Amino acid sequence: MRSGKKYRLSGDSAHWRRPAGVAPGTWDYVTDWSIADHYDTFVADTPLCRVDEGILRDVLPGPGKDSQPIQETASIDRKPVIFDFGCGTGRTAIPLAARGYNVVGIDLSQRMLEKVRQKVLGSQSHHSEVTQEIATGNIETIRANLVQLGCFESDSADHGVCLFSTLGMIQGSQNRRSFLAHARRIIRVRGSLVIHVHNRWAALREHRGARSLIRSLWASIRDEDKEFGDTTYAYRGLERMFMHRFSKRELIGDLRISGWHVKQIWRLAIDGSKLAHPLAIPGGYTILVERRS
Repeated sequence: MRSGKKYRLSGDSAHWRRPAGVAPGTWDYVTDWSIADHYDTFVADTPLCRVDEGILRDVLPGPGKDSQPIQETASIDRKPVIFDFGCGTGRTAIPLAARGYNVVGIDLSQRMLEKVRQKVLGSQSHHSEVTQEIATGNIETIRANLVQLGCFESDSADHGVCLFSTLGMIQGSQNRRSFLAHARRIIRVRGSLVIHVHNRWAALREHRGARSLIRSLWASIRDEDKEFGDTTYAYRGLERMFMHRFSKRELIGDLRISGWHVKQIWRLAIDGSKLAHPLAIPGGYTILVERRS
């Protein structure tokens, strides 16, 4: 066997393995273990997490309180199932399980999923806050790319969530619509999906934001693989994190093309700490959609 010392390797990960819709920076994100290891600490003081929590408590309060009933064909004893698309380390999955839902956490990061399982296994052997949180529901984890969810049966979930701008981490409008179409197929009729995205025009409130918008627009004109709203930026030691930021019209259009009915939109403040003033530029949107027959 030849010694690896003879070969000079770059610091880049093996991007030839990138799945559809995954930008190079996103691949770095999901394969960098340090991102998952410090994720909980990083988001602990993020105001948006608390806003998300409040919205989900209203929309998905728990079995028996849920405004969207389980299908009549299902067993009356069956706990409703929620798919957490892009579950991370379980920030949303654990509270949902605490309210009595069975949660399927899906993420492309193997390390993120390991963190969820560690919390679940740790709770089974020690009495802790997490023990109480998952006592009434169940959490399962599956590694998958959100663009390629054909492995899941149709009508296998009652609801879904896709938060913390996970939809915007998917590169390419066709790939994002592919995910939304999969989610609609997976979630039963009358089921809900809650999504969070960043607002493209919030850049106007940022330092040199107008310039970044112009660059994004020009790039979309010059390169057919780029879209207005695409941006790359430094994030937690990564140099080229990818994010697509939506206009409200674009977001609603993608949802309707994918077959969803828009029920409610929350306009979020620039810092994500509260709902935006009616006359202010929102920093992002949380949107509730429903699958209808």
